[in-house]
Amino acid sequence: MNVQQLVGIVPWTFVAQIINLFIQVYLIKRFLFKPINEILAKRQKLTNDEMESARLKNIEAKELKEHYESSLENAKEEAMEILSNAQKMATDRSEEIIQTAKNEVIAIKTKAEKDIQLERKKAINEVKNEIGTMAVEIAQKVIEKEITEADHDKLIDEFILNVGE
Repeated sequence: MNVQQLVGIVPWTFVAQIINLFIQVYLIKRFLFKPINEILAKRQKLTNDEMESARLKNIEAKELKEHYESSLENAKEEAMEILSNAQKMATDRSEEIIQTAKNEVIAIKTKAEKDIQLERKKAINEVKNEIGTMAVEIAQKVIEKEITEADHDKLIDEFILNVGE
């Protein structure tokens, strides 16, 4: 055999190889690429679905986070409101206690003033009784002796001194 024949191009062999190549490409495309493309399409769809699911879960997580933060803020506001109400109630209660104490002081003061007035009336009544007794004694002395102008002044002075005591 000749070396040139081994390296040369035989036209019928070349055409057969080209036809063989097209048949192989068709068969590979039909039986290999189509299922591979379907598998790749399924994987692409699965990946897209998972990415969409992840995106939705991310959005849901953000909403939950916002809800949690708003709930936390509401809880803080409620705590501040409860604290404010407690302080207000304590202030109101202390004012009520102070007002009650003031009312008791006024009642005690009023009672003391009434007691003082009663004691004053008793003292005045006692003084009146003493004055009446003295007047009777003076009248008895006047009746016992005749009174001169000087005696009369003297009796009045004695009476005033006795009343002062």
